[in-house]
Amino acid sequence: MQDPAFVSSLFLGRRRPTREVRVGGVGIGGANPIRIQSMTTTDTRDTIATSDQAERMAAGGCEIVRITAPAITDAENLQSIKAELGRRGVTVPLVADIHFTPNAAMIAAQFVEKVRINPGNYADRKKFEVREYTDTEYAEEIERVADRFRPLVLRCRESGVAMRIGTNHGSLSDRIMNRHGDTPLGMVESALEFLDVCEDEGFREIVFSMKASNPQVAIHAYRLLAARLEARNPGQPGYPFHVGVTEAGEGEDGRVKSAIGIGALLEDGLGDTLRVSLTEDPTAEIPVARALALRSELRWAEDS
Repeated sequence: MQDPAFVSSLFLGRRRPTREVRVGGVGIGGANPIRIQSMTTTDTRDTIATSDQAERMAAGGCEIVRITAPAITDAENLQSIKAELGRRGVTVPLVADIHFTPNAAMIAAQFVEKVRINPGNYADRKKFEVREYTDTEYAEEIERVADRFRPLVLRCRESGVAMRIGTNHGSLSDRIMNRHGDTPLGMVESALEFLDVCEDEGFREIVFSMKASNPQVAIHAYRLLAARLEARNPGQPGYPFHVGVTEAGEGEDGRVKSAIGIGALLEDGLGDTLRVSLTEDPTAEIPVARALALRSELRWAEDS
C-alpha cells in the first residue's frame, strides 16, 4: 500500500521536511526544534500590561509572542510595546494577530517580526449569503481578494517580515462556504488562494495553520494541506506548520483536548511550532506545549 502523501511513513515518526522561515532571530521549520508560542490576553493599547505579560511569557520559555491587533490603534501601539520590551532587554519576536482590518496589518508589519492573517476575514465580510458562483464569477472574486491582500505581501517581502496564513474553521468566507462548505477542504482552499498571491510575488516566508476547536477537523485539515503542498512541489521541503487546537478550554479538559489534536499531528510528523490554547494565563500554556514538543522531538530522533 502506498503511503499517504501527507506522511513519509505509516510506521515511523518522521518529521515532515520543511524550509526554514525566520521570525526575527528564531527559525521555524528546517532543522530547528519545535518552537513554542503563546498569546497575550491584555489590552494591546496598554503598553505596560502587555509588555509585563510578554516578558513573563518569554521568561517562562515562550519563544514567540503573539499580540492581537484588531484595530489600527492596536497596530500602532505595537511600536510602543516593541520599544518597551527592548528597554527591558526582552528580545522575543512578536507576531501581530490580524482580523478584518488590512490597514492594521500594513501598520503592524512595520513593528513586528511576523503577521498572522486569517484568509476567511482578511478581505471578506461575512454576510451568510447563499449564492451559486459561475467559474468566471468565482475567479473574479479570487482576483478581488488578491488585490486586497497583495499590498501586505509586498510590505512583508520588503521588510523581511514573516507571515502566518492561519485559516480558522469557524470563520470561512461566504464564497468558500458556498463552493466547498464548512469543511477541511474549504479551509485548505482558502489558504491556498492566499499562497498563490504570495508565490506570485516571490514571497515564501510563510507558515500555515489550520485551526479548529474540533480536533478531528483540525487533524483532517492539516493532513490535507500537507498533501496538497506536496502535490504542488513534489519532493521539496514544504512550508512550516503552526499546529494547535483553538479554544481548547482550561484545566485537564483543555490539556487533554490539545494533546489529542496536537499530539496526533506531531505523530504524523506535522508541526514546526505550536501553541496550546488554554483559557488560563498564557504562561500556563508553555509547559504543556513544551512537553508535547519534547515527546515528539525524541521520537523523531529515534526513528530518523
